[in-house]
Amino acid sequence: MEGRAILAAAVNRPDLRWPLPERMADRLTGAQVLALRRRSKYILADLSTGETLLIHLGMSGRMLVSGVMLGEFHHDHPAPEKHDHVVLSMEGGARVTFNDARRFGAMDLYPTGDTHWLLKGLGPEPFGNDFNETYLAARLHGRAAPIKALLLDQRVVAGLGNIYVCEVLFRAGIDPRRAAGSLTAPQAAALVPLIRDVLAEAIEAGGSSLRDYRQTGGELGYFQHAFRVYGREGEPCVTPGCAGIVARIVQSGRSTFWCPSCQH
Repeated sequence: MEGRAILAAAVNRPDLRWPLPERMADRLTGAQVLALRRRSKYILADLSTGETLLIHLGMSGRMLVSGVMLGEFHHDHPAPEKHDHVVLSMEGGARVTFNDARRFGAMDLYPTGDTHWLLKGLGPEPFGNDFNETYLAARLHGRAAPIKALLLDQRVVAGLGNIYVCEVLFRAGIDPRRAAGSLTAPQAAALVPLIRDVLAEAIEAGGSSLRDYRQTGGELGYFQHAFRVYGREGEPCVTPGCAGIVARIVQSGRSTFWCPSCQH
């Protein structure tokens, strides 16, 4: 998309999670994509019209690309599907489709340079310099909330999801129920490289496909095959020498998977 114009935009419904912007198809058609970037879990496309297209996949949304080479394969344009809600026909022959069966995703247009309301208050990026050992230790200090909840709080660190927090805390050997403020400074500091390691491994594997997620060419992600605790309730702990069994609890409405024997 970057550097190419949107030759035609088709908007096939008035809303996703929230109403789509007025005249969205007209505002996108003819616009050139000047830059494509990301903030937390939001895709941002800066347009030549002075607006930015914000895209959030939600639980079931996916961006599918056809008509171009992706890796080793050429993906032809597929027949339209029921849940193809926004379709962008790009200069150069590519088609970019936002497909979302459950419509938990979102798309919006806002003035480039402004901060969209969904992006306000977000914490630092996990791969950025602002997310470091000193910062995280300070954010956790004195907090009574469970460490699992603090790491999922997008105001503390942007972009961490439930699966990856479970995997990080397992590698760190930290009980997800533990009060965040009870972690020592070295324990808090050790979380930073672990967070980056888990995310980097997941990206390298193409993400985690549990139900709906697909890569841009329609392929599944493969990180779910490397899960050490997530989704493994009742199975033996993979830590060498640990006789524990992976357990599942619910925290703030989300499933937490952990090993009670080796996470303290």
